[in-house]
Amino acid sequence: MKLIRRNFLHLAAAAAVALMSPIASAQDFPSRPITLVVPLPAGGAFDVLARLLAENMRPVLGQPVIVENIPGADRGLIKVIRADPDGYTLGVGGWAPYVLRPLVFSLPNDLLKEMEPVAFVADAPFWLVSKPAVPAKDMKEFVAWLKANPGKASAATTGPGGGSHLCGLHLQNVSGTQFAFIPYRGGAPALQDLVGGQVDFMCDLAANSLPHVRAGRLRAYAMMSKSRWQ
Repeated sequence: MKLIRRNFLHLAAAAAVALMSPIASAQDFPSRPITLVVPLPAGGAFDVLARLLAENMRPVLGQPVIVENIPGADRGLIKVIRADPDGYTLGVGGWAPYVLRPLVFSLPNDLLKEMEPVAFVADAPFWLVSKPAVPAKDMKEFVAWLKANPGKASAATTGPGGGSHLCGLHLQNVSGTQFAFIPYRGGAPALQDLVGGQVDFMCDLAANSLPHVRAGRLRAYAMMSKSRWQ
């Protein structure tokens, strides 16, 4: 997950990450509220991260820090791009909205020229989770179940070209399985339907669905990481 800024936001970013860096080089900044734009619905991992950042930025910067959720159709990205490069509009997101989507889709703006990553603030791998009703107890059984039911299982995603979608495509490629993708407007509504049993499984950020796994509402099979997640 990264904190993205428009052109000129080194001071605000440093404060957001370290929560202690001085802003002496810009004596009149900040003089009004700062907005953190989350290009996804409320309740997901990025929304939670943004609200944690906002809570810690307020006492350092001495100004309100407002989290604004703008999901769907890249509207959140466009707002950050079109904002004045004055340090008062930041985007909070990850590799999916800011890296994958520009590679997969033709966007009206060049993010490499118009936006700049400022700070790495958190890291969480994807993992494969299912509703408990899926009969598989481990990854080997899960792949066998998919192969025994080609095209019948459903995988929730956060939309075409997102991390969960590409994770599912990779699973299909390496396992030789087929299943349907069900797109949602963000991780929170996708996870809600997964827990409710409306879809069978999904690739989700581990930190996002961990409470449901611990509570027995979801079952985890595999971590999409080269090393063990602590």
